[in-house]
Amino acid sequence: MQLAVALIGMTSFLLLMADWFEWLRWAGVAYLLYLGVQQWRAEPEAVPAGTGKARGRALFLQSLMVTTANPKTLIFFAAFFPQFIDPATALAVQLPLLAASFLVITYVFTAFWAVLAGRAARLFRTPGRIRLRNRLTGGLLVGAGLGLSLARRV
Repeated sequence: MQLAVALIGMTSFLLLMADWFEWLRWAGVAYLLYLGVQQWRAEPEAVPAGTGKARGRALFLQSLMVTTANPKTLIFFAAFFPQFIDPATALAVQLPLLAASFLVITYVFTAFWAVLAGRAARLFRTPGRIRLRNRLTGGLLVGAGLGLSLARRV
């Protein structure tokens, strides 16, 4: 979604809406703190059999919400893509190629991290290690929320 927004040149419009991003930032702070506290307090329990698909959908929707609400990605796209655009060539040819290239590279690296995380998950099968993982994850989420609360608009 953000790639499409950047490619059609709407980042300048979104920059005009900086106050909206301030509200979005505070909503993000609250959400990260909520997730961190929930993760910290979570009891170590195994994932019940047969919940993989529902959990996958919920995780997809949660990650879609977090990714779409990240204004830094728009800024990255606005700064990154113009460097690769040739003014002598039609944008209708270049933009889909740039978008496809970016998505392929992103998919490959994301798949790599997913496989690595899947293998690392074997290390966290005992209740004590699950509790440690919950506490580490919760602490990182709370830290991210506090860091986001200290961020200032430039």
